[in-house]
Amino acid sequence: MEKHKITVLPGDGVGPAIVDSAVSVLEALDCGLEFEKTPAGESALEEHGNLLPDATLESIARNRIALKGPLTTPIASGYRSLNVALRQKFELYANLRPVVSMPGTRSRYEDIDIVTIRENTQGMYSGEGQEVTECGNIARATSVITREGSERIIRFAFDYARKHGRRKVTVIHKANILKSTSALFLKIAREIAAENPGIEMNEMIVDNCCMQLVMDPHQFDVIVTTNLMGDIISDLCAGLVGGLGMAPGANIGADTAIFEAVHGSAPDIAGKNVANPTSLLLAAALMLDHLGMDRAADKLKRALADAIRTGDRTTPDLGGSGTTTGFTQAIIERL
Repeated sequence: MEKHKITVLPGDGVGPAIVDSAVSVLEALDCGLEFEKTPAGESALEEHGNLLPDATLESIARNRIALKGPLTTPIASGYRSLNVALRQKFELYANLRPVVSMPGTRSRYEDIDIVTIRENTQGMYSGEGQEVTECGNIARATSVITREGSERIIRFAFDYARKHGRRKVTVIHKANILKSTSALFLKIAREIAAENPGIEMNEMIVDNCCMQLVMDPHQFDVIVTTNLMGDIISDLCAGLVGGLGMAPGANIGADTAIFEAVHGSAPDIAGKNVANPTSLLLAAALMLDHLGMDRAADKLKRALADAIRTGDRTTPDLGGSGTTTGFTQAIIERL
């Protein structure tokens, strides 16, 4: 069996607990993974004096695959966001955010299966060109969209749809108002859609998209959009299936990928053994799929879904009274 070494970043708050859960489940799957734990975030700052130590960055660069718990970016730390810093450092241009309904969760809808693919390095969210005038009354920021960046994320979306048997890609934009940046993104999407006649392309203005997601989410399959719009839409989609605790994330580049829980570090419940590890477990399944271990990924997702459906030792946010470790054990038993 081929061995894959994975860089593991436990992170902050509930991060170490849910990372331990994910590693335990991956070890129980026995699919040839080795784990190299490295610090990042506030825990790294306390221990090494640096939020992103060189050894951590070197481990990610060496292994090319990382599994990451939530990170806290302290105010006045020199970083706008540790997550953004990692995406830019390793050119992780594609943010993959799938959401799937699971029976047993507290959600408004059933049978949701939507994948949001978000450009991860450009646009307003990248934080480039921010300034405030000396008087403090005027603030500016710059949004840059390039043909290269747009092409690679839109091709990623169509390739993903084809590989996973999906039939429709919805391009979300605001080209009616943002006639430079968003219009360029839409123009390129139309060009690439013409090269993919087997996949339907739909166009939707972002405000209408948000309304449609609330009113009729089942019309969506794969969504592709720019950075800031994707950040908002992907969280909205998480709300359709029970919240951020049910939503995994993957940040994928040409040769490196980081898989993560998309929720925060939740310091209010850190150390209480009640954090729901589902987001990171689903991220681990995305990681297995990325490594070509489709059967192991499916096995993990089936075990997780069955534990949630039956309410076996589920955590309080899932309506149970179980613990992180107890819920993890319930999943491992199903493997």
